[in-house]
Amino acid sequence: MTYTEQAFRVLDREKTKTRYNGEWLSKLTLVDLIRLGQNFTVQQFLARDNFSNRLDKGEPIYIHETFYALMQGYDAVAMETDVQVGGTDQLFNIIVAGRKLQEALGQRPLVGIITAILPGTDGVQRMSKSTGNIVPINTGANDMFGKLMSVPDSAMSSYMRLVTRWSPQEIDQIEKDVASGVFHPRDAKMKMASEITSIFYGETDSVSAQENFIKTFQQKEIPDEMPEYDLQEGQTVVDVILSVQLAESKSKARALIDQKGVRLDGEVLERGDSPFPHAGVLQVGKRKFVRVK
Repeated sequence: MTYTEQAFRVLDREKTKTRYNGEWLSKLTLVDLIRLGQNFTVQQFLARDNFSNRLDKGEPIYIHETFYALMQGYDAVAMETDVQVGGTDQLFNIIVAGRKLQEALGQRPLVGIITAILPGTDGVQRMSKSTGNIVPINTGANDMFGKLMSVPDSAMSSYMRLVTRWSPQEIDQIEKDVASGVFHPRDAKMKMASEITSIFYGETDSVSAQENFIKTFQQKEIPDEMPEYDLQEGQTVVDVILSVQLAESKSKARALIDQKGVRLDGEVLERGDSPFPHAGVLQVGKRKFVRVK
C-alpha cells in the first residue's frame, strides 16, 4: 500500500479507483495467453532498444520477458483504458501492446502519454530505489528540499521540465540567465527545490525547508526545530539512532558511524556500542537532527 499512499500525494484519493491486475490476469488460461501472443511477432519485440542492444552484445533474452508487455497490454483491455501515462521505457508496452490488444479485442485504442525519464540525484542513472538516488515524496519537506539541492547542475533542466509547474518559457529564461551569469546555478537550484517542495508540502513548509537548509548548510547551523527524544538508561549510540528511526538497522547505523556521519553537538561519535555520552543535538548524515534529552 506504500505505492498508493505516495500516489495520493499527487492524486485525489476520493476521485481515484485502485485496482489489482490479479483480478483479471489470474483468470487467464494458457489458451488465452496463446491468443494474446498471436497479435505480435518476434521481430516486434527484438526491435525494442532493450532487446536489440542485448542481442547485439550477445546477452541472453528470455521468453518470459516478453510476457510483461502482453500482461500490461491486457491491463488496458481489462480496464478499457482511454489514456495511459508512462515513461519512455514503457513506450512499447503502452503504444504497441496496449493499443494493439485493445484493437484486436474490439476496443477503441488508448491514447498514450509518454514522458521522459527523470534522472536520480546523481544526475546520471534513472531514479530508482535500488540505486538509492531517489527523492522520496513522503519523508517531509526538509528531506525533499535537501535532496533536490544535491542534484547536479547538469540535471536541473530535466527536473525543471518534468517536475515543476513552470512553463517552457519560464524554464528557458532561467536557463538563459544561468548561462549568462545573471542567475547563479545555486540560486536557480534553490528556486527549483522550493517550487517542487511546495507542490507536495505547500508553500509554508517549502519556505521553512529553504530556511532550514540555509541555516544548516550555508550558515553551518542546526535547525531551530527538530524532533526530541528522551534518553533511556543504558542506551548505546546505536540504540538511540534506531530508536529515533534515523537508520533502518544496526548494520546501517554502524556504517554511518564508521563513515563519521554521526555527531553529537558537532563532535563526531566514533563508537556505536558505547553508552550514549550526554544530552544534546544528535546529527545523523547531513540533514537529520534529533534533540536528545
